[in-house]
Amino acid sequence: MDKFEELEENLKIKFKNIDLLKQAFSHRSYLNENPYWRLGHNERLEFLGDAVLELAVSEYLFKKFPSEPEGFLTNLRASLVNAETLADAANNLNFNKYLLLSKGEARDLGLGRRYILANTFEALLGAIYLDSGYKKCQQFVEENLINVYLEVIMKEGKYRDAKSLLQEKVQAEIGITPVYKTLNEWGPDHAKHFQVGVYFGDKLIAEGEGTSKRLAEQEAAKKALADESWQPSLNSKKQKQDKKEK
Repeated sequence: MDKFEELEENLKIKFKNIDLLKQAFSHRSYLNENPYWRLGHNERLEFLGDAVLELAVSEYLFKKFPSEPEGFLTNLRASLVNAETLADAANNLNFNKYLLLSKGEARDLGLGRRYILANTFEALLGAIYLDSGYKKCQQFVEENLINVYLEVIMKEGKYRDAKSLLQEKVQAEIGITPVYKTLNEWGPDHAKHFQVGVYFGDKLIAEGEGTSKRLAEQEAAKKALADESWQPSLNSKKQKQDKKEK
């Protein structure tokens, strides 16, 4: 049994066209070192899978919460389909064992690997869609994403937008509106990465990275919410300012 037959068993999905499964796990870097690989990399499948994932999660939430407004459903969906959640889901399915990567990418187990795992989850959905149709994708998403993470996201309030939470907290406590600035960006157009800082006034509070500025801003906001060491000094500054004004 080769590793992709083993992967089929682990996923509980039998592919009619096993090449689709192999391509879903073929990272662009692998082709650079293996130019005779007869299949393409997984980015087109990722593009398709991203759309399938959004639809499957949207349909589920629409039916699950018939009385909730659009904003609630949008935030909940964003928490389920973001790179962090998808990477965790891919880890749970042991995707690392089956990825086809360059030697350099194979050694990188940091943030870059998390994005590769998340993208592979979407690429796999694209492959499942082409091979078995939408219903099979729905089943896979419910079993491996929604049923695993929805309850936790609801319980911990992770569906609330981090930027909105941070702005509410900071404006209420110290009267400042957070500002986000792009600190760095790198990578080719098809795989851009951004580093963004969140500032309170001229003070850099936290930094975040992501494959878009929006995702990087969300990551920076999450870090600022998690690390509240900035509050005492800024609160003190605000109190002094209030006394001067009085």
